[in-house]
Amino acid sequence: MSEGDSGHKRRASLTPRRANPRLAAGRARALGLPTRGTTNANRLRRVDRWILATQLPRLRDAARPLVVDLGYGASAVTTLELVDRLAPAVPGLEVVGLEIAPARVAAVEADRDPPRVDFRVGGFELAGLRPVLVREFNVLRQYDEASAARAWETTCAALGPGGLLVEGTCDEWGRRATWVALDADGPLTLTLAARVADLDRPSDLAERLPKALIHHNVPGQPVHDLLRALDAAWAAAAGLTAFGPRQRWGAAVQALADDGWPLVGSTRRWRHGELTVRWSAVAPS
Repeated sequence: MSEGDSGHKRRASLTPRRANPRLAAGRARALGLPTRGTTNANRLRRVDRWILATQLPRLRDAARPLVVDLGYGASAVTTLELVDRLAPAVPGLEVVGLEIAPARVAAVEADRDPPRVDFRVGGFELAGLRPVLVREFNVLRQYDEASAARAWETTCAALGPGGLLVEGTCDEWGRRATWVALDADGPLTLTLAARVADLDRPSDLAERLPKALIHHNVPGQPVHDLLRALDAAWAAAAGLTAFGPRQRWGAAVQALADDGWPLVGSTRRWRHGELTVRWSAVAPS
């Protein structure tokens, strides 16, 4: 699926394989299925820091800086952390956590503080909201690839003008994460992020690739080429290990840039164990 291409995969049902189709449009016409709901405090810190570093102009320029946390789980902790991280930098920030399970919304009633933070029943259709940014993490892993693509399409169609969807996956402690940034025209970038001291090699992140890419990490596919190139650059930078894993990571990412990979964003993000590349360079062929 190329950048901005809505392709045949995006026309698939939002219902995962073997699921009851009636569950895909549950109460309040929320589209999707409940996740396991598990989360941990600070789990989404890497993507939150990326949002804070790269998306402030989008949020500050919005007539209504509304952010949706889609599929926050059984606890409001990561939604409240998102508020705490963004609010000091975004005047008038509003964050709404959406969950398809009404019981989960009821369980976080005590955490509501509208308009600063609220919780509602909703799914990929965004409950009629028109946010400028949506954070959606660890939601689409239970869907097949075609259904996940359709979820992208549905959510992006519900964004406000100039809106962005940030959809990704991370491990239980937030030490390894990947995410895709999309707008109304389709995917824009892929970001890899990790606590690099815990990596044997960068391709350890492969198990956290988004649904759109995880099954394409095979020889001959662009995302596989990216991970192999990053592994090779990491190995070549082994001499910098004495100066710390961040220095080694930075050198490896610089090597990719020198080899022509279309990296995006400030080199300062490399020191945080990040790499962002244009979607066109990793889109499945």
